[in-house]
Amino acid sequence: MTETLLQVDNLAVRFGQTDAVTGVSFSLEDGKTLALVGESGSGKSVTALSILQLLPYPMASHPYGSIKLAGEEIIGIDNDALRSVRGAMVGMIFQEPMTSLNPLHPVGKQISETLIIHGGLSRSDAMQRSLELLDLVKLPDKQNKIKSYPHELSGGQRQRIMIAMALANSPRLLIADEPTTALDVTIQASILSLLQELQQELGMAILMISHDLGLVRSFADDVCVMTKGEIVEAGTTASVFSNPQHSYTRHLIESEPKGRPDIPSDSGPLLLDIQNLKIKYKIGKGWFGRKRDFYAVKDFSLKIPRGQTIGVVGESGSGKTTLGLGLLRLLKAEGRVVFNNAELFALSQKEVRNVRKDVQIVFQDPFGSLSPRMSVKQIVEEGLGVHEPELSAAQREQKISEALYNVGIDPRSMNRYPHEFSGGQRQRISIARALVLNPQFIVLDEPTSALDMSVQAQIVELLRDLQKQLGLTYLFISHDLKVVRAVSHYIVVMKDGDIIEQGDADELFDNPQAQYTRELMKAAFMQ
Repeated sequence: MTETLLQVDNLAVRFGQTDAVTGVSFSLEDGKTLALVGESGSGKSVTALSILQLLPYPMASHPYGSIKLAGEEIIGIDNDALRSVRGAMVGMIFQEPMTSLNPLHPVGKQISETLIIHGGLSRSDAMQRSLELLDLVKLPDKQNKIKSYPHELSGGQRQRIMIAMALANSPRLLIADEPTTALDVTIQASILSLLQELQQELGMAILMISHDLGLVRSFADDVCVMTKGEIVEAGTTASVFSNPQHSYTRHLIESEPKGRPDIPSDSGPLLLDIQNLKIKYKIGKGWFGRKRDFYAVKDFSLKIPRGQTIGVVGESGSGKTTLGLGLLRLLKAEGRVVFNNAELFALSQKEVRNVRKDVQIVFQDPFGSLSPRMSVKQIVEEGLGVHEPELSAAQREQKISEALYNVGIDPRSMNRYPHEFSGGQRQRISIARALVLNPQFIVLDEPTSALDMSVQAQIVELLRDLQKQLGLTYLFISHDLKVVRAVSHYIVVMKDGDIIEQGDADELFDNPQAQYTRELMKAAFMQ
């Protein structure tokens, strides 16, 4: 019979006068996996951080409730007792490994540190154990990687380092806070497979925090659904997903991007003709050493009809974003790109400026791409000042209002600033900034990856509606195949700068020909 390892009863978390979590209760047994799911701001991470008392106390407080680990109360224990819990009994994998790892120290030193502090090992023994841990998490070339700094590793490698650190002292409980959010789908699958293997081998319990329902469905034994600081539904994963009782759970499940874009007319004229596009960087040693050419995009050719969406998929480093920037002449590129019968690469800077209003881009991170010092009105208006300076103030405001209305933002809020909006609203503002110039072609670079699933579904629906109303043509860049399928008419699969496979979206998803495409599909739809 398994033992209850973690017992949370009626937990409350308060920041100042604001209640972030109210009355949360759940339990977790040895060797089992429990997932806390919900959208941003639901209280998932705050609840998890409370277990290790990692909140910003005394600003944060627990007005009532209990957290017991192996029968011992955690809330209120002294620092010495807390140190024996952290790292030793409970390990934690944080959401973003790049910000969680120290950029000034090699990873071997960072893994060794927790072994020295919590395990009492000597430096040489700790380094030897660190190598064993890198072997455990299946990090290749461990002898060299242990000397590497975080920035020298890929996202998947950094996440494996974080897992090694969390497992260093063989904890009974592993807390995994969105452990795969920033990773490509195939790397996500390998990390989840690794965690399942380690759980079986070490017999540890896992508390997973996630908004990815597909991941939770395939990984967790039990699930608790959170919203507004409360658990609104709990049960086995199979029962919650097959027969959800609460309206919010049904909302989450139904929010997965679905549906298909309208079928365009086959007779649509060609908008963009890309021939043998190449984009290269100089890499290697500078100074007296010769640098060599690295091709991020190799001989890319594609014809894009007006009114269609071309989905470009692939993992990090495949050349997707570089392709989009090269098409817009935001990066130097070779080849031939014909837009509306004009050769873009043959145009002067002044001539390109006249074309820019017809080709726009929406970036991945809506908060990073909007100036915090400018109001929404100023952000959306900026392009009009460059491309349509003849407009009066009243005409500009009318155009801004129309663009905001089209993306579902109340025009009366145009004098507010980006931080006053949610992530989904900020992305709508980014789309309005692109739309205000009435473009013909928009590059959408991972426009939904930073958003909750229900917000993703809203943005997907918005993009389809706008395409139908305005006849827009999209280049939709993403590693999220579920979103790509919901918006795209045609798919291009990229790897290492090459086109691996391309074709009609339905045909490619239903019958992928390339092994790499099949691996992407398997990882993306792991339900």
